[in-house]
Amino acid sequence: MADPGPRRDTVSGRLPDFPWDHLTAVADTARRHPDGIVDLSVGTPVDPSPQVAQRALADASDAPGYPVTIGRPETRQAAVDWMRRRLGVTGVGLDGVLPVIGSKELIGSLPLHLGVGPGDLVVHPELAYPTYEVGARLAGADVHATDALTAVGPRTPALVFVNSPANPTGRMLPADHLRKMVDWCRERGSLLVSDECYVEFAWDDEPVSVLHPDICGGSTEGLLAIHSLSKRSNLAGYRCAFAAGDPGVIGELLAVRKNLGLQMPEPQQAVMVAVLADDAHVAEQRERYAARRALLREALEAAGFRVDHSEGSLYLWATRGEDCWDTVAALAADGILVAPGAFYGPRGAQHVRVAFTATDERVAAAVQRLAG
Repeated sequence: MADPGPRRDTVSGRLPDFPWDHLTAVADTARRHPDGIVDLSVGTPVDPSPQVAQRALADASDAPGYPVTIGRPETRQAAVDWMRRRLGVTGVGLDGVLPVIGSKELIGSLPLHLGVGPGDLVVHPELAYPTYEVGARLAGADVHATDALTAVGPRTPALVFVNSPANPTGRMLPADHLRKMVDWCRERGSLLVSDECYVEFAWDDEPVSVLHPDICGGSTEGLLAIHSLSKRSNLAGYRCAFAAGDPGVIGELLAVRKNLGLQMPEPQQAVMVAVLADDAHVAEQRERYAARRALLREALEAAGFRVDHSEGSLYLWATRGEDCWDTVAALAADGILVAPGAFYGPRGAQHVRVAFTATDERVAAAVQRLAG
């Protein structure tokens, strides 16, 4: 028999298991409910994409040529205008914006595309969206999960992620905390990447961008904010997002993405222009989510759950003081599927993440089942 030669390490071997693969059996249980499953495990929009987006897509559908990687000036200007109007961000110009093909793609590839690699350190929140870790491990970097930068130790991180409003907890960080993070990272030369994909959905407080002049001192140096249209505009299928901040960092990403051919399609760029200029459809969607959130929160608390944080985002972070997988199994027996908190880090071991992105009819079904 021929020698197969040395074994090659696979890239997938560096990555953690895909969390949702572990929900398959529990999901099957929930699907067997006589009235069907109520899937509250993922934050996938279910309401229609707004007409303003659909019209813009149709009008821009004749796009025979290649798009440019930097994006159309109109697309980048729409992002600049939206950040100024909605978030009070004033220090970002066209050279500080880059349209990208979905925020998850950007987050997952960011360490690799910025030259982070073996021996480097990436820091992310203690309870966090798994893609922060995935991107770091894909690049071969070390990962440290903490909410206290003072606990990082003597090493200087190459990259620090922050997420507010947060997934999974819905926690919103106060301005003072964000200012301290900016100062800490600048003192050490670490890039601070703020995932602000849920910034349009704040329930108990006003959200703040890391690029707001009160936070960044009027300078975008060493800062990158990531924004997505998936949630605010029900455009998850369109894959529309953008990065904004330090022009030097944007330039580095642009140089890499040019070589890889990572270009946002022209029709989607036209959609971005239209939806970023329209606040009305976002207000309507926010009202839908607020109503669903209120119904589910009341039902969960009546059923013996405590809801922690959850000041923003599209999730309720709930616990009844038991192992999260026991909670998941019990709810699945009633046909309700939720995400175990352990997916997001060890501190989530007694919580579940409950999305309120299901239809009104499915939310009503969940409320009825929680009432017993």
